[in-house]
Formats: sequence, structure tokens, C-alpha cells
Amino acid sequence: MILIADSGSTKTSWCLLNPPGKDFHFSTQGYNPYYMDAGTIIASIMQSLPLEVFTERIRVVHFYGAGCSQEKAFIVEKALTSVFPNATISVKIDLLAAAKSVLGNKAGFVGILGTGTNSCMYDGKDIEHVVDSLGFMLGDEGSGAYIGKQLLVGYARGFLPDDLKEKFYETYRLAPENVVDRVYNCELPNTYCANFCIFVGDNISHPFISNLVRSAFADFFEGIVSNYANYRDYEFNCVGSIAHSFLPQLKEVAAQYGMKIGNIVRNPLDGLINYHRKTISFERV
Repeated sequence: MILIADSGSTKTSWCLLNPPGKDFHFSTQGYNPYYMDAGTIIASIMQSLPLEVFTERIRVVHFYGAGCSQEKAFIVEKALTSVFPNATISVKIDLLAAAKSVLGNKAGFVGILGTGTNSCMYDGKDIEHVVDSLGFMLGDEGSGAYIGKQLLVGYARGFLPDDLKEKFYETYRLAPENVVDRVYNCELPNTYCANFCIFVGDNISHPFISNLVRSAFADFFEGIVSNYANYRDYEFNCVGSIAHSFLPQLKEVAAQYGMKIGNIVRNPLDGLINYHRKTISFERV
């Protein structure tokens, strides 16, 4: 039995691969090894696994995750080996999942705009070049965490128009003077900030909010995308809830930077399933 997982910092989407039409899907929290140790990941997976998933029967796990760089992948690999003792474990960065999902074996540009940000040039098999997003503290421009952080900055500094300020307080009961304390003392500040994108989405028609989103995407293109050589020669392919939810604003900014929009998907798992299904035979699984 084969498990495929696509993990962001907020959510992990899993699929127990079966013959077409019989796949079993479920979700758990996200597992980013920059913020979680192996023990925490093990405990969460064991608590969240559905009864339909028998850990001893899993033979292969393909895990793609945010933060699963070469330096950190061993943390997730250790956790998965403990949970699925009879399985061959493969842990790769979520960027490779995005590339396989939207491009398959074709070369091109791929981005991730979810809780965090990532991007690369993909040669049809492997990641060829990456402009480092630098993570939540230093970068992640255009991400849900970045957009949420900009909203909190505007609220805490009094930049929000009165109607938005009142609506924000009614929604979260968070006073401006308490914003810094909340962000700096929460366990996962990137996820905490990203959660405010619900408010952004609910108010996207407001000029202040739509401008905030466009500005965040412009920072993404200016700080990251435009630093790839000949980036205008490629289509802008992207996965993630932020890219999908705010596609009109993303199209505007991409056009300003001379890039045509390619494949934009919320969740790369369907593409990953198709990619891996071509490599297996269910008669031997």
C-alpha cells in the first residue's frame, strides 16, 4: 500500500493510493520540521490517522513538505519511519511536489503561494534553481503569512480604514496594542498570521484589502520571481490556497511583470496522484 502526502505548514493532505476510483483521502495538521520535532509529528499523525489506514501494511510513503530541505528532511523521515515501520520512506521538499503536479515531466517555472512562499525553475525531473524565500522571519513575500502579517501591521499602526478596523475587532476581539504580544508568543507565528487571510478573503472587494494583496504579490515578484534569469520567457505556474483564492490580483501583478499565467491549482495532490500512479503496478502493491 502506498501513501502520498502533501504537507504545508497548516495542513497535510494524504492519499492512500488504490486502483482508480478507490483512493482514500484524509487530512492532518501540517508538519514543518522548522517548527516541529519528530516526537510532535509522530504524536500528531498517530492521533489523526483514520481507522482505514493500517500502519503496518504501508509499504511506500512519498511525503512532500514545506521546510523539508536536505538539512531538515531527516526529522520528518524519522517520524514517518516510526509510524510506518514497514515502509520505504521518501521525504522531499514541497516545491518538487508542486512541480510534478502542475508540470509533470515538462520544464518550467513553478511557485508556491500558501501559508509560506517558494519557487523554482524545474527541468522536468528535478529542481534546477531556487531563489530562497528566506522563510517567515525574513521573506515569504506573497504568502498567506506575509499577507496576514501586513494586515496586522496596518491594524496595529492604525492604517486600516475605520470600517475595516471595526470589522476586524468585531471578528477577532483583538486590540491593536495586543497584536505584538499575540504574534511573538504564539507557538506557530507563521500559521497564526496566515489565518487572518480568511478576513482578507471575506473583504477582498474593499480597496484597502485588494491593494494590500496586490502589494504583497508585487513584493513576491520583485523580491523573488524577477531574480530568475529570463523569467518572462516562462509561464507562471503555481500551487497553493493564496494563489488560487486571490487569482484576479495575482493575474494583474503577473501581467505587470510580463508573465503569462499557466496552471494555478489550490492543492497539488491530484497532480501528484496522477504522477505516481504512472510508476506503480497495483498487482504488486
